[in-house]
Amino acid sequence: MVTTWWSPQLNALLGSLVVATGAWLAWDSFSPWGITLVACGVAGLLIWQGRTIGLVWAWATLLIGLESLAWPIVTMVQVRSATTEPTDEQMGTILSAVLTGLFSAIFWITFSYGLFKRANQPAAVSLTDASDNHSPQSSQPSQEQTTATTSRSDRRRHRT
Repeated sequence: MVTTWWSPQLNALLGSLVVATGAWLAWDSFSPWGITLVACGVAGLLIWQGRTIGLVWAWATLLIGLESLAWPIVTMVQVRSATTEPTDEQMGTILSAVLTGLFSAIFWITFSYGLFKRANQPAAVSLTDASDNHSPQSSQPSQEQTTATTSRSDRRRHRT
């Protein structure tokens, strides 16, 4: 696959649109200027931190996870600012926001962790190393790797 110089930048712009959409969904009171500001800020962060496409999406998924974690808090603040005593319907909204936000935050932050971990591994593995690791002979231990598992009494019988 041929990568060009603009691939991480294009993915940073796409990632910033995804994060801005998530911010718009989490905070439904954002103005178009606020969404544009979030998209530009996130695009700047992703271009700055994303040397590779994998790192761009690792940062983007981390930001989505943090948005998912903030979504229940924002929902609670919005309900609290509307009324002093929430109704049953508002409590149901808070409960669904907490459960959905927590599960999606765990998913996205874990996914981000995997992408960061993958980005820190060496990019190229030689073809001989890959074929040696997956050959059928490598699944059987070599003679040097096996050790005698006989008990002490068995060894005494063999010595005499």
